[in-house]
Amino acid sequence: MEEYKYDLKIPKERVAVLIGSKGETKKLIEKETSTKLYIDSEEGDVAVSGTDSLNLFSCREVITAIGRGFNPEIALKLLKIDYVFDLINVSELSRNKNDMQRLKGRVIGQEGKSRKCIEELTNCELSVYGKTIGIIGPVEQVGNTRIAIEMLLNGSMHASVFQFLEKKRREVKTINFKEQFKSK
Repeated sequence: MEEYKYDLKIPKERVAVLIGSKGETKKLIEKETSTKLYIDSEEGDVAVSGTDSLNLFSCREVITAIGRGFNPEIALKLLKIDYVFDLINVSELSRNKNDMQRLKGRVIGQEGKSRKCIEELTNCELSVYGKTIGIIGPVEQVGNTRIAIEMLLNGSMHASVFQFLEKKRREVKTINFKEQFKSK
């Protein structure tokens, strides 16, 4: 049986989160994805190996999400068939450190209200960490979440962004209602 392998790098301060208390998180990821993790705590290097390429890909996504600031419980949602992970690099849109802080602040909002509102309207989870904004959620919602965040990063008013998300949420509900009605 052929074995596949990925080499990843995560921030050193996230290694402990990946390993978990007494290695519990690492063991859970290995068990759920039928993979083996080799973690270099000093460098933040993670090697993943396994015989199922799809499980290996899922494992890589979970590790990357934990490395980008998500807690393992949320990152493990990526093992569900209809959940995906998306990453927005804020440094590509900012001119300097102050600009990056301002942009990340627009997404987070005062006391985290903007981030919380986006999460509630889209059923997605956000992580603003380092130079990136990570999104984990149902595949049909992640695209709208990305658009909303990009709107904020490009200077749109928060009210406009929330209206956009509310409209998209109504559209999804309407589609779901119609599909439910058709199946009867």
